Amino acid sequence: MTDLLDSLLGGLALGAVYALVALGFVVIFKASGVLNFAHGSLLLFGGYLVAVLHDELGFAGALALAVIVTAALAGALDRFLLQRGGHDAHSAHVQTIVTIGIDIVLLTELARRIGGDLLTLGDPWGDAVTDLGPVTVADSRLAAIAVSAVVITGVFALFRFTPWGLSLRAAAEDMEAAALMGVHLGRVRAGAWCLAGALAALAAVFLAAFPAPGLERTTGQIALNAFPAAILGGLASPTGALAGSLVIGLTEALVVGYQSELHVLGDGFGDVAPYAVMLLVLLVRPNGLFGAKGAARV
Repeated sequence: MTDLLDSLLGGLALGAVYALVALGFVVIFKASGVLNFAHGSLLLFGGYLVAVLHDELGFAGALALAVIVTAALAGALDRFLLQRGGHDAHSAHVQTIVTIGIDIVLLTELARRIGGDLLTLGDPWGDAVTDLGPVTVADSRLAAIAVSAVVITGVFALFRFTPWGLSLRAAAEDMEAAALMGVHLGRVRAGAWCLAGALAALAAVFLAAFPAPGLERTTGQIALNAFPAAILGGLASPTGALAGSLVIGLTEALVVGYQSELHVLGDGFGDVAPYAVMLLVLLVRPNGLFGAKGAARV
């Protein structure tokens, strides 16, 4: 029972962090129809900034600056490299391919700078743990759950109660109609990319915190486990991204926790478990858990 509770708490914390990343995928897709495959490298960029700046600025200052700079970088990439292609569906496909090139460039440069090092981010939790009854849980995991809950609540409030959120929802329904009604699609897209970049930088802190050994050049690839979460929930659904992230996080934690019982599936099954769950769900619900069927006029 203790092992089960430990896996459930770890999966909840991991799912909360994945939710930050998955929301980035979803908000960009809703605003532009683009699948941002450079999201992992943006996350690694934000984590790298915290790692190199926390000695001078302190953890809070380094994190704040990393969030701002990563958001600005994401917005600049969209403004100067992607928006020039237009806002129609065909352009979105081309821009999705462009994000793969952006990811290669960013990841190559960051991997060169990090090398084989493990970078610490100077987070205040360190390797501290807290006893919750029979379960011992890392403080970083408790912080991940608490911070993610607050941030995700703020993001949902942004969607629901602000003019930008209304414009985003209108653009997601019908870009052409939204433009005709006066929605500035470029600003909506820029806001979505900046928000996604900020969430990615924040998620990097918890992906590199204890019990992880630190930030390394492969940390950005871990973030791609949030991609199945976004697909699982429905790529245009923020609620689905949250639900999908929790499912993926719990699945990954349970598979790792019970790896000895699942050895018949292979030692590395935990790495592919999120994608296996995604495929199983899509076989039953091709549009995801919260995805809606689209209507087309012919």
